[in-house]
Amino acid sequence: MIGIIGGTGLGDALGTVGKGQTHNIDTPFGRPSAPILTTEVGGVPVALLCRHGEGHMLNPSTVPYRANIFALKELGVSRIIASGAVGSLREEIAPRDLVLPDQFIDRTIHRSSTFFEGLAVHVEMASPFCPALRAALTTAAATVPVKVHLRGTYVCMEGPQFSSRAESEMHRQWGGDLIGMTLMPEAKLAREAEICYASVALSTDYDCWRAHPTNVDQIRLLEEIIGNVQSATQNALSLIKAGLPSIASLPASACTCQQSLKLAIWSDRRKIPREVRDRLGPLTAKYLD
Repeated sequence: MIGIIGGTGLGDALGTVGKGQTHNIDTPFGRPSAPILTTEVGGVPVALLCRHGEGHMLNPSTVPYRANIFALKELGVSRIIASGAVGSLREEIAPRDLVLPDQFIDRTIHRSSTFFEGLAVHVEMASPFCPALRAALTTAAATVPVKVHLRGTYVCMEGPQFSSRAESEMHRQWGGDLIGMTLMPEAKLAREAEICYASVALSTDYDCWRAHPTNVDQIRLLEEIIGNVQSATQNALSLIKAGLPSIASLPASACTCQQSLKLAIWSDRRKIPREVRDRLGPLTAKYLD
């Protein structure tokens, strides 16, 4: 099963409203952002999750990322495609373009970024986005009528405020291509859960390093950005739908994401409490029991 994490109206946009089964799942980390819908898109089993909750009520800092990924794991999701709006830090990444990030810089400070409290676990993150998923999406990109940038570094800031101009210029100097608020710790947690993870980033505007035209008032500017979000969302979903068949056919051995805990648990197995083993069973049972 493939998980798709996106914004409000995801099911409606994919044409799945009224189809499938809705799951309200309790996890050791609370409930997910919203009920998860398991259904099919083009014959491919998927699990749809609205990251910000129904009605977009959760800001990026309050999204229950651990509950979201844990619940998807419990439903049998082995691969996740996540979409999200970003600001562009590069002239060549225009509004409404799509980007398949291959690196990130994590600037979040208030979010729980690991499942593993009570034991020491260190997963590899040198290649933070699944190469096999990115390859499938890269192939699908040739079939959609929109510009898709095949790599980019995503800077994830805490928010919910946007960047200052000085911060925006700093992110550019660091090598950032995109600025957003939602990929972290989502990608890290997916790796800890041994779930392949890739992102389709939606460029909605240029971040504030690039001055907005002085002849456009704030209302018109906001309307333009909202229009960019809507257009980029449809383009992203077209890309995801185009990639689903080849993603569904990937063998489990296509990458090492699904074995990321094999060498990552550093704690003495004999000293890990039974309560910790039970709580984290869906993630660690094959290594600890």
